[in-house]
Amino acid sequence: MGNIQHNIFDETRKSLIEQGASPTDSEHLLGLLDILLTSLDRYEPRSARAPKLLARQLIENRALLSLLKQQTEELEALKKLSINLTSSLDLSDVLDAVAAEAMRLIDQARDVNIFLYKNHRISFGAALDSDGARNKPWSKPRSNGITYTVARSGEITIVEDMQNHPLYANTPLDWSGSIIGIPLKFGENVVGVMNLARQITGGFSPSELRLLGLLSDQAAVAISNASLHQLISRQAYSDTLTGLPNRRALDERLEDEVISARRNNYSFAVIMMDLDGFKSINDTYGHSTGDEVLKLVFNQMARGVRNTDFLARYGGDELTLILSQSDLSSAQIVTAKILEGMKNIKYTLPDDKRLTLGISGGIALYPIHGQIGANLLRAADAALYHAKKYQKGTFQIALSTTGPLSANSRNEEQ
Repeated sequence: MGNIQHNIFDETRKSLIEQGASPTDSEHLLGLLDILLTSLDRYEPRSARAPKLLARQLIENRALLSLLKQQTEELEALKKLSINLTSSLDLSDVLDAVAAEAMRLIDQARDVNIFLYKNHRISFGAALDSDGARNKPWSKPRSNGITYTVARSGEITIVEDMQNHPLYANTPLDWSGSIIGIPLKFGENVVGVMNLARQITGGFSPSELRLLGLLSDQAAVAISNASLHQLISRQAYSDTLTGLPNRRALDERLEDEVISARRNNYSFAVIMMDLDGFKSINDTYGHSTGDEVLKLVFNQMARGVRNTDFLARYGGDELTLILSQSDLSSAQIVTAKILEGMKNIKYTLPDDKRLTLGISGGIALYPIHGQIGANLLRAADAALYHAKKYQKGTFQIALSTTGPLSANSRNEEQ
């Protein structure tokens, strides 16, 4: 092989290395070039440039194939992303899918944190670490940090070295590496921010930025759709006056509670309540005042229940409370607090009189008074009817059966 051939061969090898060609690709291309160059002596001097042109075409074709391969991978990633983000309208599932896709798309990603942005407020959405840990945010967003900066500006922010950047001044030493903050924009509105951090310092490649851009665009649409679905669902399951869960929501929750109690072998209580004296409020002061009273009383009661319990407006001035994993003793403690709480409600009526209302209720227990939701509601309602008819201002316990309660049933049950 002459000097010309050696120069071409070395030039080609160098170009392949600079382009990051894999050892296998380089071996195949250089092997083909070697065959061509060993035949160079057969060419006239004026034709010696032919192998060199061929070598250049090999390199250019290899670069083109590499680009096509990269674009194919990006399209495949986009396809998977579309499938994952449209498979659910549950906001939590959507946010988890976005975080998972971001971790999959970017090499050496350490963690992804997604925050929702609404009314100039940031709230946590989802998080995923490289070790698989979910929903453990790296830190609470700082008012002068990358999350608020991206949310307010609506622009991508890239920090190539957290140890040497104004956004990370006076932060812990273990806050190192690089990070990118991407606005999730639906139209012109920022609906969230996605932060992706890496252990290594440095920028992000054009390919990575393209993929993250595609991800953020689709994520914003998916988040907006899921949020709208959540709002519609909330409206469908909420009482329009008080904001409490409605009868439809109660029926579904009661069915779930029965299934859980049966599976895990525990009891729970269903308490139906009705305000005493509310009809006279409506008759005397009108429905507008009545509505205000209902909102005040019902929402005050809602603030007093446990997170594991469920309070719903059954209809009119009736409420239903599900006490999860509770026995009769626990239910009676709760009802005593409800009766005491009614005494502390303060409301001035249009004629400057002080509101005085009472409450009566009926208690049914699973599985004693019923093993399906409908029977439990029927038993609690019958006990409520007995309380209203014979002893207002008390909570009566249902009979073992759901038939009519006798006048002395309270004494029989207690």
